[in-house]
Amino acid sequence: MTCNLLLVENHLLIRAGLRAWIDEFVGYTVSGECSDCAQMVDRLTQWAPDIILLDLKLGLNLGLQGIAQMCAVYPASRFLILADPCDPQLVLKVMQAGAQGFLLKSANDSELRQALDALRTGERYLSPSIAHEVLSAALSSEQPRQSNAPISRLTARQLEILRLIARGKSTREMATGLGLSIKTVESHRSQIMKRLQIFDVAGLVLHAVREGVISLDD
Repeated sequence: MTCNLLLVENHLLIRAGLRAWIDEFVGYTVSGECSDCAQMVDRLTQWAPDIILLDLKLGLNLGLQGIAQMCAVYPASRFLILADPCDPQLVLKVMQAGAQGFLLKSANDSELRQALDALRTGERYLSPSIAHEVLSAALSSEQPRQSNAPISRLTARQLEILRLIARGKSTREMATGLGLSIKTVESHRSQIMKRLQIFDVAGLVLHAVREGVISLDD
Protein backbone atom coordinates (compact mmCIF):
# COMPACT_ATOMS: atom_id res chain seq x y z
CA MET A 1 0.00 0.00 0.00
CA THR A 2 1.28 3.46 -0.91
CA CYS A 3 2.12 5.84 1.94
CA ASN A 4 0.75 9.34 1.27
CA LEU A 5 2.88 12.32 2.30
CA LEU A 6 2.11 16.00 2.80
CA LEU A 7 4.96 18.53 2.54
CA VAL A 8 4.58 21.66 4.69
CA GLU A 9 7.53 23.93 3.88
CA ASN A 10 7.58 27.57 2.80
CA HIS A 11 10.74 27.32 0.68
CA LEU A 12 9.88 26.16 -2.82
CA LEU A 13 13.37 24.83 -3.55
CA ILE A 14 13.37 22.66 -0.41
CA ARG A 15 9.91 21.31 -1.24
CA ALA A 16 11.04 20.54 -4.78
CA GLY A 17 14.13 18.74 -3.50
CA LEU A 18 12.12 16.66 -1.04
CA ARG A 19 9.58 15.76 -3.72
CA ALA A 20 12.36 14.74 -6.13
CA TRP A 21 13.82 12.37 -3.54
CA ILE A 22 10.45 10.97 -2.47
CA ASP A 23 9.45 10.36 -6.10
CA GLU A 24 12.34 7.86 -6.19
CA PHE A 25 11.13 6.00 -3.07
CA VAL A 26 9.05 2.93 -3.84
CA GLY A 27 5.85 2.89 -1.79
CA TYR A 28 5.69 6.63 -1.14
CA THR A 29 3.91 9.46 -2.93
CA VAL A 30 3.51 13.18 -2.23
CA SER A 31 -0.23 13.84 -2.18
CA GLY A 32 0.03 17.55 -1.47
CA GLU A 33 2.18 20.56 -0.64
CA CYS A 34 1.58 23.58 1.61
CA SER A 35 3.57 26.72 2.34
CA ASP A 36 2.09 27.33 5.81
CA CYS A 37 0.15 25.62 8.58
CA ALA A 38 -3.13 27.39 7.76
CA GLN A 39 -3.17 25.68 4.34
CA MET A 40 -2.23 22.40 5.99
CA VAL A 41 -5.14 22.52 8.46
CA ASP A 42 -7.57 23.43 5.66
CA ARG A 43 -6.50 20.45 3.54
CA LEU A 44 -5.72 17.70 6.04
CA THR A 45 -9.18 16.16 5.79
CA GLN A 46 -9.10 16.32 1.99
CA TRP A 47 -5.65 14.76 1.60
CA ALA A 48 -5.66 12.46 4.68
CA PRO A 49 -1.85 12.04 4.62
CA ASP A 50 -0.18 9.15 6.43
CA ILE A 51 2.90 11.27 7.19
CA ILE A 52 3.24 15.06 7.36
CA LEU A 53 6.71 16.52 6.79
CA LEU A 54 6.48 19.79 8.72
CA ASP A 55 9.05 22.58 8.84
CA LEU A 56 9.79 23.31 12.52
CA LYS A 57 9.59 27.10 12.16
CA LEU A 58 6.16 26.85 10.55
CA GLY A 59 5.02 24.45 13.25
CA LEU A 60 6.22 26.77 16.00
CA ASN A 61 3.97 29.50 14.58
CA LEU A 62 1.23 27.44 16.20
CA GLY A 63 3.19 27.03 19.42
CA LEU A 64 3.95 23.74 21.18
CA GLN A 65 0.35 23.56 22.35
CA GLY A 66 -0.81 23.98 18.76
CA ILE A 67 1.44 21.14 17.63
CA ALA A 68 0.08 18.96 20.43
CA GLN A 69 -3.49 19.78 19.41
CA MET A 70 -2.80 18.94 15.76
CA CYS A 71 -1.24 15.61 16.71
CA ALA A 72 -4.24 14.82 18.91
CA VAL A 73 -6.89 15.91 16.37
CA TYR A 74 -5.26 14.02 13.47
CA PRO A 75 -3.99 10.80 15.10
CA ALA A 76 -3.97 8.96 11.75
CA SER A 77 -1.27 11.32 10.47
CA ARG A 78 2.25 11.05 11.84
CA PHE A 79 4.41 14.16 12.03
CA LEU A 80 8.05 14.23 10.85
CA ILE A 81 9.58 17.57 11.87
CA LEU A 82 12.21 19.04 9.54
CA ALA A 83 14.67 21.53 11.04
CA ASP A 84 18.11 23.05 11.13
CA PRO A 85 20.21 22.23 14.21
CA CYS A 86 18.50 23.73 17.27
CA ASP A 87 18.24 23.57 21.07
CA PRO A 88 17.97 19.90 22.19
CA GLN A 89 15.42 20.96 24.81
CA LEU A 90 13.21 22.28 22.00
CA VAL A 91 13.57 19.00 20.09
CA LEU A 92 12.55 17.10 23.21
CA LYS A 93 9.53 19.37 23.79
CA VAL A 94 8.36 18.99 20.18
CA MET A 95 8.59 15.20 20.47
CA GLN A 96 6.76 15.29 23.79
CA ALA A 97 4.06 17.42 22.14
CA GLY A 98 3.29 14.48 19.86
CA ALA A 99 5.61 14.61 16.85
CA GLN A 100 6.86 11.13 15.96
CA GLY A 101 10.05 12.09 14.16
CA PHE A 102 12.71 14.79 13.99
CA LEU A 103 14.99 15.04 10.95
CA LEU A 104 17.73 17.58 10.34
CA LYS A 105 17.59 19.34 6.98
CA SER A 106 21.23 18.39 6.42
CA ALA A 107 20.14 14.72 6.11
CA ASN A 108 20.64 12.86 2.84
CA ASP A 109 18.04 10.89 0.90
CA SER A 110 19.01 7.63 2.65
CA GLU A 111 18.28 9.08 6.09
CA LEU A 112 15.02 10.61 4.86
CA ARG A 113 13.93 7.18 3.64
CA GLN A 114 14.98 5.67 6.98
CA ALA A 115 12.91 8.25 8.87
CA LEU A 116 9.85 7.67 6.67
CA ASP A 117 10.16 3.90 7.03
CA ALA A 118 10.30 4.25 10.82
CA LEU A 119 7.18 6.43 11.03
CA ARG A 120 5.34 4.27 8.54
CA THR A 121 5.77 1.21 10.76
CA GLY A 122 4.70 3.05 13.92
CA GLU A 123 8.18 3.76 15.26
CA ARG A 124 9.74 7.09 16.16
CA TYR A 125 12.78 8.64 14.48
CA LEU A 126 15.43 11.04 15.74
CA SER A 127 18.41 12.14 13.66
CA PRO A 128 21.44 10.26 15.03
CA SER A 129 23.59 13.41 14.91
CA ILE A 130 21.48 15.08 17.61
CA ALA A 131 20.51 11.98 19.61
CA HIS A 132 23.28 12.50 22.18
CA GLU A 133 22.25 16.10 22.92
CA VAL A 134 18.56 15.19 23.15
CA LEU A 135 19.49 12.32 25.47
CA SER A 136 21.21 14.78 27.81
CA ALA A 137 18.09 16.96 27.71
CA ALA A 138 15.93 13.94 28.50
CA LEU A 139 18.13 12.95 31.43
CA SER A 140 17.76 16.42 32.93
CA SER A 141 13.97 16.40 32.63
CA GLU A 142 11.30 13.73 32.22
CA GLN A 143 13.00 10.47 31.27
CA PRO A 144 11.68 8.09 28.60
CA ARG A 145 10.32 4.70 29.66
CA GLN A 146 13.04 2.30 30.72
CA SER A 147 13.34 -1.12 29.21
CA ASN A 148 13.34 -4.13 31.53
CA ALA A 149 15.12 -6.22 28.92
CA PRO A 150 18.73 -7.05 29.92
CA ILE A 151 21.54 -5.85 27.70
CA SER A 152 22.82 -9.45 27.74
CA ARG A 153 20.16 -10.28 25.15
CA LEU A 154 22.35 -8.61 22.55
CA THR A 155 25.14 -10.30 20.61
CA ALA A 156 28.64 -8.82 20.53
CA ARG A 157 27.97 -7.35 17.08
CA GLN A 158 24.68 -5.83 18.24
CA LEU A 159 26.41 -4.26 21.25
CA GLU A 160 28.97 -2.78 18.90
CA ILE A 161 26.23 -1.31 16.72
CA LEU A 162 24.36 -0.01 19.77
CA ARG A 163 27.50 1.86 20.84
CA LEU A 164 27.76 3.42 17.38
CA ILE A 165 24.07 4.40 17.42
CA ALA A 166 24.63 6.04 20.81
CA ARG A 167 27.55 7.98 19.35
CA GLY A 168 25.30 9.39 16.64
CA LYS A 169 26.70 7.40 13.70
CA SER A 170 24.48 7.08 10.63
CA THR A 171 23.61 3.71 9.13
CA ARG A 172 25.96 4.37 6.22
CA GLU A 173 28.83 5.32 8.56
CA MET A 174 28.30 2.16 10.60
CA ALA A 175 28.20 -0.01 7.48
CA THR A 176 31.42 1.52 6.13
CA GLY A 177 33.25 1.33 9.47
CA LEU A 178 32.26 -2.27 10.17
CA GLY A 179 32.61 -3.54 6.62
CA LEU A 180 28.93 -4.51 6.45
CA SER A 181 26.12 -3.75 4.04
CA ILE A 182 23.55 -1.10 4.93
CA LYS A 183 20.87 -3.80 4.92
CA THR A 184 22.83 -5.86 7.45
CA VAL A 185 23.24 -2.87 9.77
CA GLU A 186 19.53 -2.07 9.48
CA SER A 187 18.70 -5.69 10.28
CA HIS A 188 20.92 -5.60 13.39
CA ARG A 189 19.31 -2.33 14.51
CA SER A 190 15.85 -3.83 14.10
CA GLN A 191 16.87 -6.87 16.16
CA ILE A 192 18.34 -4.62 18.87
CA MET A 193 15.05 -2.73 19.13
CA LYS A 194 13.02 -5.94 19.30
CA ARG A 195 15.25 -7.56 21.91
CA LEU A 196 15.31 -4.48 24.13
CA GLN A 197 11.69 -3.52 23.35
CA ILE A 198 12.79 0.05 22.62
CA PHE A 199 11.69 1.46 19.29
CA ASP A 200 13.25 4.91 19.01
CA VAL A 201 16.85 6.15 18.83
CA ALA A 202 16.63 8.39 21.91
CA GLY A 203 15.40 5.46 23.98
CA LEU A 204 18.22 3.23 22.72
CA VAL A 205 20.83 5.82 23.59
CA LEU A 206 19.39 6.38 27.05
CA HIS A 207 19.30 2.63 27.69
CA ALA A 208 22.92 2.32 26.53
CA VAL A 209 23.97 5.00 29.03
CA ARG A 210 22.02 3.43 31.88
CA GLU A 211 23.48 -0.02 31.16
CA GLY A 212 27.03 1.33 30.99
CA VAL A 213 27.46 0.49 27.29
CA ILE A 214 28.47 4.11 26.69
CA SER A 215 28.93 7.18 28.86
CA LEU A 216 27.72 10.71 28.18
CA ASP A 217 31.37 11.76 27.80
CA ASP A 218 32.13 9.00 25.26
